[in-house]
Amino acid sequence: MSKELKKQALDYHSQPKPGKIGIEITKPCTSQHELSLAYTPGVAEPVREIAKDPELAYKYTAKGNLVGVITDGTAVLGLGNTGALAGKPVMEGKGVLFKRFANVDVFDIEVGTSDIDEFVQTVINISPTFGGINLEDIAAPACFEIEQQLKEKLDIPVFHDDQHGTAIIIAAGLLNALHLQNKNLESAKIVCIGAGSAGIASMNLLVALGATKNNIFLIDRKGIIHSDRDDLNKYKQAYAVDTKDRTLDDAMKNADVMIGVSGPDLVNEAMLKSMATNPIVFALSNPDPEIKPEVALKARNDLIMATGRSDYPNQVNNVLGFPFIFRGALDVRASTINQEMEIAAVHALKDLAREPVPQEVMDAYGVTEMSFGKDYIIPKPLDARLIDRIPPRIAKAAVDSGVAKKDYPSHYPKV
Repeated sequence: MSKELKKQALDYHSQPKPGKIGIEITKPCTSQHELSLAYTPGVAEPVREIAKDPELAYKYTAKGNLVGVITDGTAVLGLGNTGALAGKPVMEGKGVLFKRFANVDVFDIEVGTSDIDEFVQTVINISPTFGGINLEDIAAPACFEIEQQLKEKLDIPVFHDDQHGTAIIIAAGLLNALHLQNKNLESAKIVCIGAGSAGIASMNLLVALGATKNNIFLIDRKGIIHSDRDDLNKYKQAYAVDTKDRTLDDAMKNADVMIGVSGPDLVNEAMLKSMATNPIVFALSNPDPEIKPEVALKARNDLIMATGRSDYPNQVNNVLGFPFIFRGALDVRASTINQEMEIAAVHALKDLAREPVPQEVMDAYGVTEMSFGKDYIIPKPLDARLIDRIPPRIAKAAVDSGVAKKDYPSHYPKV
């Protein structure tokens, strides 16, 4: 980051007041009477009602539109284990995105422990506050265990965005890229560089969508995850393949798809040239991808390329998912965000990218043409149609799969 941009970022976070989020009052409080309703003695009445029926918290408090964005700071962006407090700017940033894109309120919570049991118990203890929990920036493999325990013990949606949010956007973009390259998910050879939260969750979702597990080559720091290795945790073990190949170079030969969720400059031109015809490359390490688009496109003019950056086409950006997924889940009081809802989000994004792009979206990005094709396989974050397309699909999937406590909202369109 340049000195100028660094200063702008620090000024943005510190001026005119520190931080990026705050609390607003939603009821009038300008008279003695209103003050008596807001607090004592009037507040006693909803307290009594909720004590008799906890479900009434959704009627009398902000719980139903409030998400806890919670971290232990062990995997903050690409910066690693910065600690919980240093993760707070990112958690506040998630709050900004929740509110900006889906009008969901957020409290950010930074938990000062990396002990799984302590973290889980802390979230359980504060969970009555929230209508949903967004876990963020928690290192693997602890993130898998934490999410699993919380899903089992809580009756509100728990969603680790680094896992499932990333997986959903990757899957939507990949389905469209495969379509454009005249390939199908079932037969595609897929190489995934990175066996952490995003990599494993993405492969899990692709398998649920029809990918063949034996065609998936998961890569960690030691190379291919294969059946002869004795150093694999249970999450990696699920993707151990029976092969004599050992290195990333080996895996890339005749691969149809490369998904990178690891680190910069791990893929070279020779690897790219060894891939199958019409390859698909999602180099998502941020800010520096596994291979730079200009290098990749020079090596292969038949590929479709996506990155995690906004200054290249086809940005895989989680903001396309989590605000709208929670909006749909909260609006039907879903008890969880299940795989059916994740798949609904994938197809909603996939389908939207194939529709004509409104002029206002092109204006927002300063272009005169934008249409489904190699440089547009995923909708843009500033596309106002996202709020109308994704939450209804999420809500319907929640209702259809039996995890919704409310009916499909009457103000939603039919899907």
